[in-house]
Amino acid sequence: MSPPLAQVPIGTSTGTPVLLLQHFRGGLDNWDPLLIDGLATDRPVILLDSVGVSGSAGEVPVTFEAMADFAADVVRVLGLALVDVVGFSIGGAVAQALTFRHPELVRRLVLLGTIPPAGDMSEAEAKVLDVVMHPDLTLDDYLYLFFGLSAAAKQAGREFWQRRHQRTTDYDPEATPAVGERQQQAVVSWAQWPEADRDAALQAVTQPTLVVNGDHDIMLPTVNSHLLAKHIPNSQLIIYPYSGHASQFQYPKAFLAHLRQFLDAEVVFS
Repeated sequence: MSPPLAQVPIGTSTGTPVLLLQHFRGGLDNWDPLLIDGLATDRPVILLDSVGVSGSAGEVPVTFEAMADFAADVVRVLGLALVDVVGFSIGGAVAQALTFRHPELVRRLVLLGTIPPAGDMSEAEAKVLDVVMHPDLTLDDYLYLFFGLSAAAKQAGREFWQRRHQRTTDYDPEATPAVGERQQQAVVSWAQWPEADRDAALQAVTQPTLVVNGDHDIMLPTVNSHLLAKHIPNSQLIIYPYSGHASQFQYPKAFLAHLRQFLDAEVVFS
């Protein structure tokens, strides 16, 4: 498989490394710098473009399991025995698959605005499928897809947009619609799991897990975050109000505080 584009390491050389797995058609620079800088103050942070995504060469795998196996290979090539994994949107599906298939590599798991296998898409907005495949995703597209409906939510979205465009050189490009088409095949494959197999896989997760979403996710409906928290035994669910798919970008300071508390605690959820 072709090598990934990874920005390694960011942050310190000590502490449990954090591996971040990105959303549909997202690259390294689609993360919020406030989040990355906040995490990097006292731990290594790994941002990864998987095969064929943004700056990485190769053909995008068409299952989340294959993407997870590749992420595991990257962790091992970097010489890491254990990582904390943060997955957003389809990155959260890859994070689940990584935990199912390579549990020995995962210390703690964070699932943001994501969906389990055989998830519930009944409340997703039909328009989403059109917008996510726009050749060039605009600010208005991001405000629709990621943020809540209120004026405050839209303002938070504009502030996020400004932060993530702070880098003006060596910017990692957004993935093309062709990448999205192959990632969509992985979404379809993920949906075809038998529910019994899904429940068994989630119930077998032993890692402490933080599940986060907004209360009005139009892409991967919020009910799926409740489903994840219901079946993963050692989990906690945070639902941010008046927010959508990317609630962690709408409430970046609150989320960073919750995330750091989760990652740093000697005993989680105590």
